[in-house]
Amino acid sequence: MSGVKIAFLGTGLMGAPMVRRLLAAGFPVTVWNRAPEKAQALASDGASVAIGPVQAVAGADVVFTMLSDGAAVADVIFAKGVAENLRPGAVIVDTSSIAPHLAREHAEALASRGIAHVDCPVSGGVVGAEAGTLALMAGGEAEVITRLAAVFAALGRVTHVGPSGAGQVCKLANQQIVAVTIGAVAEAMMLVQAGGADRGKFREAIRGGFAESRILELHGARMVERDFAPGGPSRLQLKDLDAVAALAQSTNLTLPLTEMVRGEFAEFVASGHGDTDHSGLLLHLEEMNAAIPAEESK
Repeated sequence: MSGVKIAFLGTGLMGAPMVRRLLAAGFPVTVWNRAPEKAQALASDGASVAIGPVQAVAGADVVFTMLSDGAAVADVIFAKGVAENLRPGAVIVDTSSIAPHLAREHAEALASRGIAHVDCPVSGGVVGAEAGTLALMAGGEAEVITRLAAVFAALGRVTHVGPSGAGQVCKLANQQIVAVTIGAVAEAMMLVQAGGADRGKFREAIRGGFAESRILELHGARMVERDFAPGGPSRLQLKDLDAVAALAQSTNLTLPLTEMVRGEFAEFVASGHGDTDHSGLLLHLEEMNAAIPAEESK
């Protein structure tokens, strides 16, 4: 399986460590990124660097995309000529987070060209990408996903969750849980400090209890250390929550917790924090509550 030729389009925060995992597993990988320096940085790891997406996918068996949104995915696959330059039988694995209906449209358009499509958003953040422990939610044909088992294994644990678009639906549900949990942990941090306890000790005390989660482990630590350099930018968290809201509206669902935290992220991004890590929602809630003087919050 290591002879499978892979092209990887989009080598940013998530894409770059995913490429390194594929290279470490023995797969030949050609990379392209809109910002050329981000692709070039992977040359020292053994990746071949292409000047454009069409050049990157030449002869590829599997094409991964890890791009910012549905418009970017459509632009690269269709407008920039990737689809028309892939051989029939190739597979596009879109690990971007986009709207489910767009994933289904992409799958239909590619199928007419004899190209398989797997919508396979991931969860686990940069830490999971670096460690090869991502959760991969794959929508598409079971046979295609099974055939790529060795490729997926280099990145983490894959689960076939249903037909085209199902992977994106599951990612949206994942992002609901992430956003609401970030909000809950942030509010708890404020309550603890306002009540006279130590935030760091509080986090240690409840680890392993019913409140344990990856959010408490990783983002709780960020909140204690006040390190909000972007791993998951808030603007992308908001993009996903907007997609959740659209899906909820189309299916006649009322999601009050999700809507509340979506509103908070919208205000946080509008205030200039689009590229602040989504755990930085704590900053917005602190400002809203005026619970901590600015001098003490540094």
